[in-house]
Amino acid sequence: MTVESTAARKPRRSAGTKRTSARKSPSTEPALVQLLTPEGKRVRTAQNAEYEPYVEAVTPEELRGLYRDMVLTRRFDAEATSLQRQGELGLWASLLGQEAAQIGSGRALRDDDYVFPTYREHGVAWCRGVDPTNLLGMFRGVNNGGWDPNGNNFHLYTIVIGSQTLHATGYAMGIAKDGADSAVIAYFGDGASSQGDVAESFTFSAVYNAPVVFFCQNNQWAISEPTEKQTRVPLYQRAQGFGFPGVRVDGNDVLACLAVTRWALERARRGEGPTLVEAFTYRMGAHTTSDDPTRYRHDDERAAWEAKDPIARLRSYLESETDTPQELEGFFAELETESEALGRRVREVVRAMPDPDHFAIFENVYADGHALVDEERAQFAAYQASFADVEGGK
Repeated sequence: MTVESTAARKPRRSAGTKRTSARKSPSTEPALVQLLTPEGKRVRTAQNAEYEPYVEAVTPEELRGLYRDMVLTRRFDAEATSLQRQGELGLWASLLGQEAAQIGSGRALRDDDYVFPTYREHGVAWCRGVDPTNLLGMFRGVNNGGWDPNGNNFHLYTIVIGSQTLHATGYAMGIAKDGADSAVIAYFGDGASSQGDVAESFTFSAVYNAPVVFFCQNNQWAISEPTEKQTRVPLYQRAQGFGFPGVRVDGNDVLACLAVTRWALERARRGEGPTLVEAFTYRMGAHTTSDDPTRYRHDDERAAWEAKDPIARLRSYLESETDTPQELEGFFAELETESEALGRRVREVVRAMPDPDHFAIFENVYADGHALVDEERAQFAAYQASFADVEGGK
């Protein structure tokens, strides 16, 4: 990846000259909490000392569980992308590359904690016990979510950018008044960090000492806008201005994400207020299936991040730490079988879903009837009828 130097920038620019934004290479980024290197090596440093106790008791079985979660989440995500390309879904927002950030943070939660996601937290939904096929109804247009938020303490997906951080803050303030010792976590992306809703939620949560963790998945791109267009400082440092701590964690390191999120949640439960966690990761695919990332980013940038693949990283660690390689190979083989079965089930369930009700969009807009909505419904009905006439005339 080519990094443009700004050191020799002239004080003045001639009229019409465009200023270019340099893309930082990973080696120039500020230090972050990392427990597993991209090569799968376990590291212990002074910087990590505060977070180490939160994963010291993780067993080999739990590590395999984290690996299983990431593999199956990626498989589900790949099937959903394929189904959209086949016309079975209207849209899909892939999490490819962000599995460690979501599984690590998702497995840090207690059952009584509450989650406010965006529209890409498929891995967190998996951790909360939401059936993956329930996520697809909304993207097929047959429902508005498909699951009971209170059944899994996992709120419905939020499409409006950044608004869920306000919902999370209000909910956290409420449970604090109720005397509960649970916590709330709100997910958002680097692009959402520029929204006023996020700044307002930071203010309220700090002032009222709300038990909420703001988990920002900085995947480097807000659709086609790089992070440099969102902030002049690392995102986690923004928390300082609001009076609470911020931490940057390697978002491709599932163990580090688990440790840091547990630490932040424990702070919240102890009544120490909010925390901002910036998971430094990368969106390997498109923003959504309607996006073409090749128009705004280079292949070498993706290749550099592929070398940090979160699943390959944990697999390398598992292989290096095992005393029973045959047993581990058996685990991988069984997981591949389970992955294939999940893919088949997702395809079968989605293809069995009914077609969306074309007129449902006009329902529940107002509590009572509305003349403009009635007019639009009639126009749409006439439009639909025109297709029936064409088909009948063939």
